[in-house]
Amino acid sequence: MADAFLAIAMFTKRLRDSFGHCRVEEKVGDEAESKTAEEEEEFEANIAGSEEMELSISLILEKIENYTQRVAVFSYTPGEAWNRSVSELLESGKTMIRALSDEFEEKVVMIHKHQVEKWQEEIRELRALDASNEEANALLHNARYLLQPIRDN
Repeated sequence: MADAFLAIAMFTKRLRDSFGHCRVEEKVGDEAESKTAEEEEEFEANIAGSEEMELSISLILEKIENYTQRVAVFSYTPGEAWNRSVSELLESGKTMIRALSDEFEEKVVMIHKHQVEKWQEEIRELRALDASNEEANALLHNARYLLQPIRDN
């Protein structure tokens, strides 16, 4: 809606500027005087309408400016409200998002480290199990070797 009012304001300004820069070409006799008089009356009527329009538009633009300067922000606790400028709200929002981003990054890194540590522990357990299996296999192989001559006799 503010865009519509801004467009109207720009249109009326262009309209006023275009009427202000119009020059009547020189014509001969009564025709030139009658056209000039008609255009002046038209111009004065447009200015009167434009002044009212400009006043209305300026009031609306003032409301927009005031709204932009002060925005009511409500806290999480009901009943408490305070005013902050839009730039302050944007800055605090950016700060909050940066803090959340940093916290998120820290948690993702922490989760990753924790998972890698778990997998490294699993690898150590598997290596220990493999070593004990190899040790048991070596003992069984030695026992077979020692018991083999008894079987052959």
